[in-house]
Amino acid sequence: MRNFILGVIFTLLVLALAGYALAVLGFFPTSADTTPPAFERRIAVTAVDASMERHAPRVNNPVPPLDENLIEGMKVYAMNCALCHGTLDNKPSPLEKSFYPAPPQLILDPLDDPEWHTYYAIRTGVRYSGMPAWNKALSEEEIPHSETPSGRPGLLEEIFWSCAARSGF
Repeated sequence: MRNFILGVIFTLLVLALAGYALAVLGFFPTSADTTPPAFERRIAVTAVDASMERHAPRVNNPVPPLDENLIEGMKVYAMNCALCHGTLDNKPSPLEKSFYPAPPQLILDPLDDPEWHTYYAIRTGVRYSGMPAWNKALSEEEIPHSETPSGRPGLLEEIFWSCAARSGF
């Protein structure tokens, strides 16, 4: 039994050292313009979701979903987020294929995460994804966490375009 356990430990050690050697010898690609392998995407999504579940505080959105708050959120989105996450006129981001992993196109495919999850991702960023921590660049009032209430997809877009038409924005 002792030899079996030593064999398992030795095998795990060899695998870890082999992985480390492959990494330091440059065998893992670093280009951002290639499609990641399925196993890598699966691991990354699982790791991000698990980390959010563990670290993100479950806070309610302090900004009520009033028209003026949604409009302000859309202005912040248009100025800071649209380049990576898609524009309010349903066009995908020109940088969509330039990131690794690709940023979600939020207008074309809204997130189904709870608000606290999205707020935490915006506020603190997502490591190794290109998503910055906006709490270093925007005030708490500017962080666009007033999002489409679940069950009402397209609400932000409707309000934006109706108000834009009225105000000449």
